[in-house]
Amino acid sequence: MIHEFLPIARAIVGLQNLKIISFGPRPNNFLACNAPIRALYDLDVEIEENSELDLLEAFQKHANDPRIDEVVKDMANELGTGNKIPQVLPKLAQYELTLLDWIEGHKGSRQYVAMANKCWPAFQTMFGFVPCYVNSRLTGRGIPVACEVDIYGALSEFIGTCITQDAVTLLDINNSVPRDMYEESIKGKKFECDTYTDKEIFMGFHCGNTASSKVCDCKMCFQRIMARALPVEVTNGTLEGDLQPGKATVYRLQSTADTKLRAYIAQGEILPVATRSFGSIGTFGIKNMSRFYRHVLIEKHYPHHAAVMFEHAGKYLWEVLKYMGIPVEEIDYNFPKGDFYPTENPFA
Repeated sequence: MIHEFLPIARAIVGLQNLKIISFGPRPNNFLACNAPIRALYDLDVEIEENSELDLLEAFQKHANDPRIDEVVKDMANELGTGNKIPQVLPKLAQYELTLLDWIEGHKGSRQYVAMANKCWPAFQTMFGFVPCYVNSRLTGRGIPVACEVDIYGALSEFIGTCITQDAVTLLDINNSVPRDMYEESIKGKKFECDTYTDKEIFMGFHCGNTASSKVCDCKMCFQRIMARALPVEVTNGTLEGDLQPGKATVYRLQSTADTKLRAYIAQGEILPVATRSFGSIGTFGIKNMSRFYRHVLIEKHYPHHAAVMFEHAGKYLWEVLKYMGIPVEEIDYNFPKGDFYPTENPFA
């Protein structure tokens, strides 16, 4: 039982020693990820918010840093045959050193750091690349870096990192699976955890922020969405590949507009099904997902970002959230068939 408590204890001690560092305001397109940060103070989590001008200045000061070549070599070894755009690695290495040096210079008395950094729309034109791969590398080292200045996403990732002592990721969960793909590769098949209907699957996607250890056949690529309107060369820097299949816990801790904390947890799996798409992406299966999506994620105004642990860790996370003072009625999960959400039509 002591060993069962260790993941919970790690998360509580980690939160007591955490500082979140952010760069830039949240883009208007991602207002959904915005929330009051007062709840961080209630948790005794330090927060340092900076301008992206501070980040750009620090990055420029790292030009010709003598450590860049060593970091480039490490990146090339990590990417292996997936090192498709080697010319961008020096800039990415310069950026990685910028973030690591900022962390060391600004963490103060805190032992752990998570980050929530702006990554577009001005980032790529000012820096000349996208930061996704660097975000993935730091996350793989236990320093979660959330995209789009998602502060509560970074907090969620950090908790998952403490619980699992492993890399986590942050994904959009508002992408559907094409019908023909479901019919060909998923319908009627028994996977590791269960079988899934077409209403229990979704695509978990982000540009390229997932640690290489959690991606199959990863490769350096450009950001295809940004490249529709910008020169390709300034959109280089994503880590692409399908997520490794296996058990997964999809979850998020979020502040409401009136500064109350709430959370959700749903366990499922990443299916061994090729996504036929781009980015860091996986096909997820979670039982009764469509009901959960409607009556929890949408109805309670959760943003489109979810943190993902690559194992079933809901029992630990539930206890951590209780220790953090979140009432159990504010911790949601995917109800099984036959159990109705408070606003669900029992006759439908």
